[in-house]
Amino acid sequence: MRALIFTLLLLASSLTAAAPADDFHQLLDEHWSWYLDQHPEARTRLGDSSGNDRWNDMSLAAHFERDARRGEFLQRLQAIDVSALNEQDQLSHAMLLRRLENARRRDELGLHLMPVDMRNGPQHLHSMQEQINFQREQDYRDWLVRLQALPRLLAQYQELLEEGMLRQRTQARVVMERVPDQIDRLVAAEPEASPFFKPFLELPENLSDTVRREMRATARQVIANQVNPAFQEFGGFLASAYLPACRDQPGIGSLPGGDELYRFLAAQFTTTDMSPETIHETGKEEVARLLAEMEAVKDSVDFDGDLQAFNDFLRNDPQFYYDTAEALYEGYLAVSKRLDPELVKLFGKLPRMPYGVRPIPAEIAPDTTTAYYSRPAANGSRAGYYYVNLHRPEVRPKYEMEVLSVHEAVPGHHLQIALAQELDELPMFRKTGGETAFIEGWGLYSERLGYQMGLYTDPYSRYGQLTYDMWRAVRLVVDTGIHYFGWSRQQAIDYFMAHAGKTETDIVNEIDRYIGWPGQALAYKIGQLKMLELRARAEQALGEQFDVRAFHDTLLGAGAIPLDALEQRIDAWISAQRG
Repeated sequence: MRALIFTLLLLASSLTAAAPADDFHQLLDEHWSWYLDQHPEARTRLGDSSGNDRWNDMSLAAHFERDARRGEFLQRLQAIDVSALNEQDQLSHAMLLRRLENARRRDELGLHLMPVDMRNGPQHLHSMQEQINFQREQDYRDWLVRLQALPRLLAQYQELLEEGMLRQRTQARVVMERVPDQIDRLVAAEPEASPFFKPFLELPENLSDTVRREMRATARQVIANQVNPAFQEFGGFLASAYLPACRDQPGIGSLPGGDELYRFLAAQFTTTDMSPETIHETGKEEVARLLAEMEAVKDSVDFDGDLQAFNDFLRNDPQFYYDTAEALYEGYLAVSKRLDPELVKLFGKLPRMPYGVRPIPAEIAPDTTTAYYSRPAANGSRAGYYYVNLHRPEVRPKYEMEVLSVHEAVPGHHLQIALAQELDELPMFRKTGGETAFIEGWGLYSERLGYQMGLYTDPYSRYGQLTYDMWRAVRLVVDTGIHYFGWSRQQAIDYFMAHAGKTETDIVNEIDRYIGWPGQALAYKIGQLKMLELRARAEQALGEQFDVRAFHDTLLGAGAIPLDALEQRIDAWISAQRG
């Protein structure tokens, strides 16, 4: 009898202990379902077509309702006994808690009232078609429904911007001045020339002639009678009402409570408690270190002149540039093909998902960066893509192509993101997302791995790697300078020009990006420095036992986590290796 009672007590104890984990997993599932329901555009990006007939609801009412729902999730999270969860669930709990708290704090501070800048907003929604596998008739029908909903969506964006004007939460005028031209480029005289019509240019053979004619006719009508007028009206609102109300100063610190806004954003993007002052000084230290390395490369090619003259030489000498967009694209393809075979030297585990190289759409290329990465669909229906900017090839240097490809493709963003999506034990919000400081820190850390992959053998390519590292060091200085220390836009451009060999076109676009997206630029270098610190710690502790492949597998093995959690993970790995 005693044995039976003891067994029943043990069983009851185990069931009680499992309850917090069960509650937490149920909450994770509910939150993810709610998130996807609220963000149909995220469904599309993940390869789930069930939301392809809807845009995100951007209305003030929807923001208010989402904030209240986040509050309910937070209450439930805080009621869970974290000590009863396993290590992986404890980390997921902390990350979801941080995500919800940050989202609520963003709304409280009014940051959701600045949803438009030169790189974000409804003027870029046509690029959503890049995320859709147009094959079935329903795929095209869904796109038509989305086109018909664009006027309502634009009205919601206008509602947010008007509320921002009332609450003194406006974007910098210098950034918003680019947006009306972006909108004008969307409003084509002929509907067939609209980027929103692109899916209907080449319809698949499995659709009947009747269906093709009908859908093309509907698309022309919707674009001509609904989409174009709505964008014209929205552009008119921006030009006549919003632009005059925009802030004159580039920095978010010029808004009421601006210092608090920026401190919040710096903490959110870096996942640290580093102050803007500390980040600024860290940037200056990195700039000084990299300047010395760049001087050494300049001297190695016997250049007669100072570093500024060398940068001007690199910006202007035709030998460093392709003549045509086609040649530039072929160059990117050639570099990418050289990367994959080298990965086995550095990683024990590689992702199953491949990646491709695509040109950035011409409609957005003039106002965006040199390249970016688009993650694969979570369900495996779409590969990852490395997008390259072919606009004005005469300002896209050859010596940057290796380092750029390493960052955006492999072993940078594609390898890290594709691997994370294959970590089946993680909840979906971690598999498909994560912390910017980790994601971008890894991209920048990966740039140095190019040396171990046989890249940067040419001194100019090595200078390109240093230029990109310097670019991220400069970001720490100019982002804090603009948004916290009151720098002017020209002051930031001048500082960038004086310390990095990038072209003026790239530099101006970058500075305007930082103005429109405060704090995000801090994530790269802060994340990289932490990863370099952890690698150095592991190499010193393990000596000849250090295995770079095992180190990288461990670093990437939990997805894109906060930097403090990453440090704990690597320290535990070092201890296990020593044991």
